[in-house]
Amino acid sequence: MFPIIEKFLSIDGEGPTAGYLAAFIRFQGCNLRCHWCDTTYSFSADNVRSHETAEALYQFVKETGAHYVTLTGGEPLIQREIGTLLSLLQEDEALETHIETNGSVDIAPFQQSFPRISFIVDYKLNGSGMTEQMHQNNLAVIRKTDAYKFVIAGKEDLYQAEKVLRENDLCEKTQVFFSPVLGKMDPADMVEFLKAEKLDRVRLQLQLHKIIWHPDAKGV
Repeated sequence: MFPIIEKFLSIDGEGPTAGYLAAFIRFQGCNLRCHWCDTTYSFSADNVRSHETAEALYQFVKETGAHYVTLTGGEPLIQREIGTLLSLLQEDEALETHIETNGSVDIAPFQQSFPRISFIVDYKLNGSGMTEQMHQNNLAVIRKTDAYKFVIAGKEDLYQAEKVLRENDLCEKTQVFFSPVLGKMDPADMVEFLKAEKLDRVRLQLQLHKIIWHPDAKGV
């Protein structure tokens, strides 16, 4: 049984499928504590709305009629029975599933077992306080069908992100996104940085769900 914080149909607010409708499943529980986290409500078991089987979650996805599926949290890959759900989602060729993962878990075994599923991997920068928790092998195994996301809280994070992506040739391997922390990093300054450093294969991304709805809104 999975502890579920919320599940809903909405647009994907970020990542490769931003703007497309997607079925969302948010799991409870995270092994990191980023300074700027905007989903702290997923930490506590007190906020769990339901406990559901993999089969029930798959049925929810099918009932939405969505082609895209986003698993998020919290951290989906620390859920004990996540493989059962991933098997159901992968076997359904009508679905395209993305997992938003915080970068601390080795994605390689999941890639091997579930090759049709895409991984949107965070690299936590110094502004998060969680850089030391990053699983460095993810930088090597990331694929074109996956993506790396850098959440930027300040100028120091920008320079750190550039260093990481250049040292690991990330733009050659996968899609790369820079996303500002709301209220802490001016997107205009990020554009100027991208121009100055000639990072023309990095995509600046704003969180659409925070523009369309109130930044604290849930279930959107």
